[in-house]
This record gives sequence, structure tokens and C-alpha cells, in this order.
Amino acid sequence: HLWGCLEVPGSALLDADGIHASRELVSGLASGQSLSSGRGYGLVFDAGSTHTALYVYQWPADKENGTGIVSQVESCIVNGSGISSYADNPAEAGASLKPCLDKAMTIIPAVQQRETPTYLGATAGMRLLREQNSTKAKQVFDEVTKAIREYPVDFRGAQILSGNEEGAFGWITVNYLLETLIKYSFTGKWTHPSVENVVGALDLGGASTQITFLPGTTTDDKNTSALLRLYGTNYSVYTHSYLCYGQKEVLKRLLASLHQDSLYAQHISQPCYPQGYQENITIAELYDSPCVPIPSILSPAQILTVTGTGNPAACRSAILKLFNFTCGANRTCGFDGVYQPPVRGQFFAFSAFYYNLHFLNLTEDQSLSSVNDTLWKFCSRNWMMLQEDFPTRNRIHLRDCCAASSYVLILLLQGYKFNNKTWLNIHFRKQVSNVDVGWTLGYMLNLTNMIPSEMPQRVVLLPKSKWIAATVIPAVIFILIFCLIVAICCWKDSSGYESL
Repeated sequence: HLWGCLEVPGSALLDADGIHASRELVSGLASGQSLSSGRGYGLVFDAGSTHTALYVYQWPADKENGTGIVSQVESCIVNGSGISSYADNPAEAGASLKPCLDKAMTIIPAVQQRETPTYLGATAGMRLLREQNSTKAKQVFDEVTKAIREYPVDFRGAQILSGNEEGAFGWITVNYLLETLIKYSFTGKWTHPSVENVVGALDLGGASTQITFLPGTTTDDKNTSALLRLYGTNYSVYTHSYLCYGQKEVLKRLLASLHQDSLYAQHISQPCYPQGYQENITIAELYDSPCVPIPSILSPAQILTVTGTGNPAACRSAILKLFNFTCGANRTCGFDGVYQPPVRGQFFAFSAFYYNLHFLNLTEDQSLSSVNDTLWKFCSRNWMMLQEDFPTRNRIHLRDCCAASSYVLILLLQGYKFNNKTWLNIHFRKQVSNVDVGWTLGYMLNLTNMIPSEMPQRVVLLPKSKWIAATVIPAVIFILIFCLIVAICCWKDSSGYESL
């Protein structure tokens, strides 16, 4: 079944009332939802595992079915953690969204607010909470729904996206903004760029990571494929989301693994933390996620001392232990036994992929050897030196930079199987055409039917202002040319310059 233009395997959506929808996406979910005349607006909440962000999009109404025409007006980061962190205080989840909604209401004209489609999509953080406690997940959704409905917008529901949906919508966003799916030529015709221009998408969040691209061959693995029909063309993409391999969860798993390797000693040596860094944490703080289950022999109140050793080689070895690179017979895979064809084509890497390497000034398409050298040197530095060099940097981010960046490198090379040659095909970007790259734009485009499943009409009706310009300006030019011809004729028939 198609959801607008997208088919993904086995997803379970949770609507605003906490009711599980069909495990397959329903055809025409957004059919019949017309967009307002004039300039259109749309709101999408990205409710991630570590934070929530609100994106405000706009588009000229005469180009609803065009491409490259949706712009990002505003983005607003919600204060606090992701909505899943409010499981024990769901009312606060709803309240946390209001400052960003207030900001959006100052941007969207009052007469258009009630026609503004508004969505909230939750990702891996809420997937984990739903697995852990579905009742609490429903309560959180009830509260965020209640809060959004206090505003004069066309709220169309809160949903938990499946991992494959998250990957596919991110892929749509990137290729829509790059105009690799369809392009409007100066001759007034819609053209399909070569399929070789379509790029892959790499996304890294707090609780999961996604890879999506067009494989070189077809695959029968329905769990890792999505069928998209966009602008009259079918795309069968490979997509997979690895839960518990997001940055936040990996860093927890790494520390728990080091704790277990030390036979649950009270002191933990952390090779990815800078030398000289030290902190105390409780067992409850370390083992507080479904990705990191607490061993029954441990007391939640026990205090652990974590000491950084700044050892890049040991850091990488510890991170590698979090993966299972064993594949089944006659099967290519990424890791944890999940099928993955060889990576192919150009890729855009965004979210935490971008932020980690950008901090180290490694997002300018540097060679892999240069990236390795820079990271090795950074991971060898001590805590006092780092604080002196980066006095304004958040202390936790600075502590985690070596571990997070090392994880990014291992995930891309050993996990997704990029190599020295294909590394140069990865482009680390935060934005494309001044729009933040992520799943939210593709999600909104799909639900508002702004990407048709068939080719748009070749003739595009111009708005009144452009129609006037297109008719009046040529007429004025014609009159001026006519006057010039008459003047030349008169000059030829006259006896001299003065008479003319």
C-alpha cells in the first residue's frame, strides 16, 4: 500500500490517541487535503531522542507541485530533552513545545494559521519508550497533542515513525532539495535528471542511525527496501535503521561495556575520554536505557568513578566491540547480520554525522588519511589543554567529542563499508539550499501530497503579477522598436539632421 507516494516495510504508527494504525501505510492518507491559496506554510516537529525541534516551511501556492520551491523560514529548538524523557511527567512534554509554537505564530499570518498543516513526528527515543512502556508513550502523545491543539493550526496528528520511514523521508528531503528527482527546464518542461544524480542519505540521531540509497541491483529483502513513486518514476531504495546505534545510546553502551570488561569494578578507565578527566556516576545513570539493560547483580545506587586515559587506539578497539560484523553464508551485510548491498553513488551525511566532524573542521571533503590523523591527535590531548583551547564549548560535548567522532568513523567504514575511495563520495552537510537536511521536509511533502506520484503538467499557470509582466513588457518593447523604425524611415526621407 502507498502512503501518498511511499511504501515502507512493517511500520507501526501511533496516532494522537495512542491507537496503532495498520502495519502497512494506507494509500491516500493525505488525499483531498488541499493547501491554502497564497503563500502556504507548514509546521513539523522533529521529536528526537535528545531534543525536539520545530521547522517552519513555506512555499508559493502556484508551485505546489513544483520542485525546489519549499523554503525553511525558521527552526526553533525546544528547551529540554526529547519528549521521551518526560515519560514520568508527560504534561511537561506538552508545555515544552509552547515557546516554539508561540514563535511560529508570529511568523505565519493570522489569516493562514488555521490552514497551516502541522505534524509531530517522533523517532527512536519514542520507539524505545513504546517498547519499554506503551502506556507512558501514549500519555506523552496525549499531552503533546493537547498542547498543539491549543493553537489555531491544522494539526494532523502525532506519530512514531518507523526507522525505515525516517530513512526514506530523509532521502526524499536531500534529493528534493538537490533537484535530482525532477527539474523544471527553461524550455518550460519537466525533466528527470539521470538516476546517477540521485544521492544517498546518512542520518545519525541520538538513538538510531539510518542509511538509504539506490542499490546497483534489486533485492528481495523486504525488510530493507522501500518503494517510492515520485514524479511518475519508481525508486526502489535500500534503507535500514539501526536502533541503539544512535550517538547517545552508543556512548552509554560503550561505558557499560567498559564497566563489564572491568568485571563491574568501581573504577572505570575510559580511553575515549581525555586524559585527566574524571567524574562520578551512579549505576542507575549508566544503565537507564532499554539499549543498556542493568545487570541484576548491580545496585542502582552504587557510585562509579570514570577516569579518562586519552588513548585513541584503545578507544577504537572498545567501540569496535559494540558491533557484530559476522554475516551469514552467501550474504553481504553491514553489521549485526543486517543485509546491505555495496554502497553506491554520492552520499549526504547530516545530523550528528555533520556536527561531530564539523567541530574538528573535517567537513570540507578531506581525505580519509587526513581525517584519521586529525582525530588521532585530538583523542590524544589532555582535558586541561582541551578546556583551554575550547573555553566556550559545552563540557559534556567536549568530553564526548573523541568517542563520538571515532564512532562516526567506525560506523561509516567498518559498519556501512565505505573505503578509501568511496569515502570521498560522502559529503557532510547541515543544509542544502538554506534548508536543514533531515526527515522532516520529506515527511511534510509526502503528507501534504506536494510531491505527486505522476509527472506534473508541462504548462505551468503563472500568477497574475507574473502574467502581467509577461504580457506588458513584450508589448512595451514592441512599441519602442516600432517607434525606432518609424524614426529611421523619417530620417532617410528628410533633407538633413536639423529637419529630423
